[in-house]
Amino acid sequence: MLHKTPGIVLRTVKYGDASVILSIFTELFGIQSYIVNGVRSSKPKAARGNILQPGNILDLVVYHNDQKNLHRISEFKLGHVYTSMHVNIVKNTVALYLIELLQKVLRQPEHNPELYQFAESVFKALDTEPTAVAANLPLYFTLKLAIHLGFHFGGHYSEYTPYLDLQEGVFTDLPPHHSNYLDEVSSEITDRLQQVVYAADLGKIELNKERRRNMLYAYLDFYKVHLPDFKELHSPPILHEILG
Repeated sequence: MLHKTPGIVLRTVKYGDASVILSIFTELFGIQSYIVNGVRSSKPKAARGNILQPGNILDLVVYHNDQKNLHRISEFKLGHVYTSMHVNIVKNTVALYLIELLQKVLRQPEHNPELYQFAESVFKALDTEPTAVAANLPLYFTLKLAIHLGFHFGGHYSEYTPYLDLQEGVFTDLPPHHSNYLDEVSSEITDRLQQVVYAADLGKIELNKERRRNMLYAYLDFYKVHLPDFKELHSPPILHEILG
């Protein structure tokens, strides 16, 4: 059957002389693999292959069969035209991080329209908002994505609970008896990030390179607690270098 669905391209792999296999996070079917023929040929239609680069949001008409792992696309076009994400080095590097994190956590096809809509909104914000917002989007996205995956930090920062215990995932009154926790400043900022509703407000949170780096790695360690097969990401070192 044919189905219409938006989707975010996560990975493009060359296949044969002229085809590609795509990993796409779709609103309707979750993460799926699709083969597209002829987009790398010398014919004029090959220019359409540029539409399929990672991070792009597409409007798709796809064939779907629950018994198959590889599907075909009947029609595709850009669902959103980026103005800066692919050409701004900061925003492009942030996009690479968002894409890699989604690839790490989306292992099985699963209908999750709320998660898809959240991810799409973040990619659009990355494109339209200034670099001050883009610099904090990895932290914001990592925190909010965890909530959609079913785990998050419990409680809130206050003068009575100023430390975030990363092992237990809660704000506490005293530093825990281990080193896996955030200090008072990072704990307070984390709580602010969790409460952000509109991405534009991220620009109001000022962070230096070292604190932003430490916080992101702390959040990724929290992922490892809840996702036992969660692997190290390759993009954070590049991300921190560019944001620095």
